[in-house]
Parts: sequence; C-alpha cells; structure tokens
Amino acid sequence: MAALLAKLEAEHAALVAKAAEAARAATHEEARPENDKDTRAIEASYLARGQAARVEALGETLTRLRFVDLRTREGSAEPGCLLELDVDGTPGLYLLVPVGGGEAVEVEGVTVRTLTPAAPLGRALMGRSAGDDFELRLGRALREVEVLSLT
Repeated sequence: MAALLAKLEAEHAALVAKAAEAARAATHEEARPENDKDTRAIEASYLARGQAARVEALGETLTRLRFVDLRTREGSAEPGCLLELDVDGTPGLYLLVPVGGGEAVEVEGVTVRTLTPAAPLGRALMGRSAGDDFELRLGRALREVEVLSLT
C-alpha cells in the first residue's frame, strides 16, 4: 500500500503544479480577449477548472486509501485484500481497494495491480475465497479466473 500511496502522492503533486499553472494562465494579461470572438480566457478558465477538479478527486482518493484496513483476512475477498489470481493461466497479484483502481505498482520487484469493486473483475471477486474459480466475460473475451490465495 505504501508504494501505491507514494505513486499517487507524486501524481498529486504534479497535478497541483499543473493546476496552479493553469490558474495563472487563465488570469494572465495575455488571456484577456481582444474582441468579442476571442475565447482564450474562457478556454483557459475551463482548463483551470478541470485541473482543479482532478487535483481534488485525486486528493480524495489518497485520503480514502490512507484509511484502508489491510489486516490479514481469512475467508472472502473485500477491499483491503491482497489476492493472488490466475487469469487465463497467468498468475498475478491484485490489491482490492475502495478507490484508486487501475494502477500498477512495483513492490520488491513484484507488480501489484489495484482494482476496485466497481470494476468488472473486482465486482466478480467480492465474496470469493481461495480456491474459487469462475468465468468472467470482459467485452467479447471470456476469461478463466481462479483465486489462488487471499490475505
């Protein structure tokens, strides 16, 4: 979890800098319209607003991830679980998190992918136990998934 938080904190810091730059550009003297057809200021303000929204969303994700309970679990999959899965014959590690899915982080030379219960695979894993296997349709592909272990 520490590697995921570090990666997201670095992304957040970069986004904060970009948002500040976008805000400066939106209020800069050169952004003022030269005539009634000039939309530079409007476009710059839309960009600044979008960047600020991204900063806020990522900040909320970081806050929620800091409070994920990572205690060792016995039984079924839930947010905070580290799962070893075999997907179509390819083993991998997945961290089930409430938010911030779709990331891949290196932990001691091993790639851990994050997924949320909102993702199709995450939704299919909720309540599953070690040894469970199932098929999951993702688009046109039918995937064979086996839960090798969960902690």
